[in-house]
Amino acid sequence: MNNKKNIKGYKTLISSRFNEYTSTYKLKDGIIYTLYSDEFNSLKVGFAENEKVLEKKLSSEAVILLDIKKGNKQDLFLLITTLKELGIKYSDNLYFKYSGSLMRHLSTLGWPVGRSLYKQRKIKKELVCA
Repeated sequence: MNNKKNIKGYKTLISSRFNEYTSTYKLKDGIIYTLYSDEFNSLKVGFAENEKVLEKKLSSEAVILLDIKKGNKQDLFLLITTLKELGIKYSDNLYFKYSGSLMRHLSTLGWPVGRSLYKQRKIKKELVCA
């Protein structure tokens, strides 16, 4: 009977910590984006709180907007962490050297890359009946 109390108390402790964490750390939705710099042949990924903030970034830098998508800062953090684990290097302000493999990784991870620089390969399979 004593074991049941410990298990029940443990579950309560875990759920209260989770609720505390989620209530203090609220994710605000915004826009995740990919920009391309023709001058440096590089990509920049980022997060903007709204369209006005994104427009300000676009007007202050000589970049081309490839694509946008609704998301939050955690999406950007997860992307950066994953790319780092894949060995892809970036600068302090999230610029990546453009490459086909980087575009493939971004597309696979669900990051908005558009269709102007990256076209997904479509694999066609044919069934041959004898």
